[in-house]
Amino acid sequence: MKKILLLFILIPSISIAASMNMIGEKGNSADVSKVITVKMYDNYYEPSKFEIKKNQTIKFIVYNYGEFVHEFNISTKKMHLKHQPEMMKMVENEILLANRIDKKKMKELSKKDHSMSHSHSNSVLLEPNQSAEIIWKFNTDAELEAACNVPGHYEAGMIAKIDNI
Repeated sequence: MKKILLLFILIPSISIAASMNMIGEKGNSADVSKVITVKMYDNYYEPSKFEIKKNQTIKFIVYNYGEFVHEFNISTKKMHLKHQPEMMKMVENEILLANRIDKKKMKELSKKDHSMSHSHSNSVLLEPNQSAEIIWKFNTDAELEAACNVPGHYEAGMIAKIDNI
């Protein structure tokens, strides 16, 4: 019985790790070979396309110049679509507001539901006039895109193409 219970506890963790490995991995700052500045505006990114090489480690410096909260998330289209209900849950729980993030409520609710913490190495969630960095190693052939999964933003076209060259 203990083995079965352990499997139910471990399977979600293994699944998340496997998904993350499918899209690359958190990079080491000593391995950065390219720096890309990303400007987020309301429902679009500048630039709207990134060229990367397999096994390249890139530092993204992300600025939110929009009036609303935005996300920069490196993933596959399928993973973005799977993540969007979590983002909607953040809106429903009044963690994610139009122009701010209730970090106190986020911390409280993430104790019960880890998806509310929004702490992934492939993603940043920023209020207006904030910036952050992501260092990411692109060690995969998966079709990737950067996108904002705040409800309605992906559908409005807040997506940047990531091309393997």
